[in-house]
Amino acid sequence: MKDRKAVARWGSRSAVRLTDLALLVRAPAALSVPGDVIAGAAAAGRPLGVRTLGVMGSSVCLYWAGMALNDYADATVDSVERPDRPVPSGRVPRRTALAVAGSLTAAGIGLAAAAGGRRSVGVALPLAGLVWAYDLKLKSKPVGGVAMAGARVLDVLAGAVASGAGAGAASVGVALRRAAVPAGLVGVHTGTLMALSRHEVGGAPVRVPAATLAVSTVTAVATAIPVKRVAMAPRGGAAVRHSPAPLKGVAGTAPSKRLRVGLVAAGALAYLGTYGAAQVRAVQEPSGENVRRAVGAGILGLMPLQAALTARGGAPVVAAALGVVHPLARRLARRISPT
Repeated sequence: MKDRKAVARWGSRSAVRLTDLALLVRAPAALSVPGDVIAGAAAAGRPLGVRTLGVMGSSVCLYWAGMALNDYADATVDSVERPDRPVPSGRVPRRTALAVAGSLTAAGIGLAAAAGGRRSVGVALPLAGLVWAYDLKLKSKPVGGVAMAGARVLDVLAGAVASGAGAGAASVGVALRRAAVPAGLVGVHTGTLMALSRHEVGGAPVRVPAATLAVSTVTAVATAIPVKRVAMAPRGGAAVRHSPAPLKGVAGTAPSKRLRVGLVAAGALAYLGTYGAAQVRAVQEPSGENVRRAVGAGILGLMPLQAALTARGGAPVVAAALGVVHPLARRLARRISPT
């Protein structure tokens, strides 16, 4: 019987199944990306609108590009360690993986330009540069983890500048300062993931998951610390009169403090309940399988952390939506591995 699954022709004479392309870019893991942008926008007091959505799309494209480029660069190693991946198994030609990475990178930068102009491109270009530098050169070096953490930091900051054209919003400098703490916390979380990911195949010394668990706990506690929000006077009368109102639940609508605090605590606890619990198992038995599961839990566990940071920034309704997406991402991850 013929295979009726959808196929695509991309830089190769042979057809590539769309399911294999989804595996190549770890499609469900991209659900962890928009929360970075949202957390940055909420912290900076930016309204959520078309520009923010465009920057989310840009970040997703760059994330997928990094995943495809990773498999292109690791084809030789994966043929031994992970022969079931799309590239070493032959289901996706290596040059196709490179073409996918290049196309998605161009799409990501293009979306950033369309959504936020020069300011967003000014974040998207170094973000793309870090992704390509990590996959092609820095991955095996000590600074590799720093590069990937830096990419996630830029993802959050992209949200802070996403709607800079909106009148009444904080200046770019103030927006970046406001988003610095959530960006730093997301970067620290990513650093723990990178430390664990080096031991996904052969297992890790106990001290590695023990250290990342301690850092994750501190990250959750730091996230739960209340932030004092200071209202900012809008600039430019005419621009203010013509600027769209923020969405309900976004910073600036004076959300209930009790709801905000509750969502922050729930997000921080959910973060520890998923990623922390997986790291505890890795401490008890630091095998490659347990470390790999901890990495997968950490990729998706970023979502409740983002939800907590978004609520902390004053957008509880949006934070609640992020919390709802997390179980969906975990279910999808059972079909397509995020690692």
